[in-house]
Amino acid sequence: MVTDHATLSRLDLNLLVALDALLTERSVTRAAERLHLSQPALSASLARLRTHFDDQILARRGNTYELTPFAVRLTEHTTTALEAARRVFESQASWSPAESTREFSIYGSDYGFVTVGTIVSQLAAERAPGVRFRYMLHNPGIVEDAANRLRSADGMVIPHGPVSGLPYLDLWQDDWFAVVSADNGDVGDALTMQNLADMPWVLTFQSRSAFTSAARQIQQLGVEPHIEVVLESFLSVGHFVSGTRRVGLVQSALAPHLLRIGGIRVVPLPFAATPLVSALWWHPSHTRDPEHEWMRGLFAEAGRIIAAGHAPA
Repeated sequence: MVTDHATLSRLDLNLLVALDALLTERSVTRAAERLHLSQPALSASLARLRTHFDDQILARRGNTYELTPFAVRLTEHTTTALEAARRVFESQASWSPAESTREFSIYGSDYGFVTVGTIVSQLAAERAPGVRFRYMLHNPGIVEDAANRLRSADGMVIPHGPVSGLPYLDLWQDDWFAVVSADNGDVGDALTMQNLADMPWVLTFQSRSAFTSAARQIQQLGVEPHIEVVLESFLSVGHFVSGTRRVGLVQSALAPHLLRIGGIRVVPLPFAATPLVSALWWHPSHTRDPEHEWMRGLFAEAGRIIAAGHAPA
């Protein structure tokens, strides 16, 4: 990629900040209040942006303003660029975890957050009390765009399968179990293959890029599950199973958390489900960042704690 340094030299980073506020607030008045600027000052920035892009950015519709189609396309790029710029100027030649106030942003599911995420935050609180973690729920769209999303985030905790082609750190291996209602008389101490075919299902993340390996394996065994509910949450599975004939899937590390709600049982599957290996994924641009290396060390340690069975439950 060739960088047009002449074009970049004419740009003002403050315009990027103004653009982000305008795209978010969709109002010059509210954007000015957000940035603690006068309305004329932000109007001047909007005029410069309109000239640069040759687009209105904000177009009046009656008594309100709407983003132009071009501005809508800019929204995601602007957020990514602003976050990248922030990271550049927050970088330090020498970094001390104990004195740092950095925020690390991590995508993942509630499964990853209540297992490895909680341990990482505890380790960080002990060693770097000023450091903060922001855990953000992913969705199929974010997973499909992981290579781009991870340019402006520090990592994504997700098992192998949906993401590839990025650096990763394996954290721990987990097994699958089934979740059924405590009063479900059709299920004994373990599920049968007939149960899998007959019972309605609660499954998680049923899309091309976000899925559970055990659900795929059930289909590969010749069973097409009758799906009544699809959730983008593992912790919610028990609530949708309790008091019904439904069956769901749960990772062994998450099972104790689901059992707290009551009204459910965790039973073995009738086949040898392939274990899932959860990993921390990141963009290659972060690999040599000493702060990121420190963060990855926390995740590696937390993964060892889970693997040793010492995680709080």
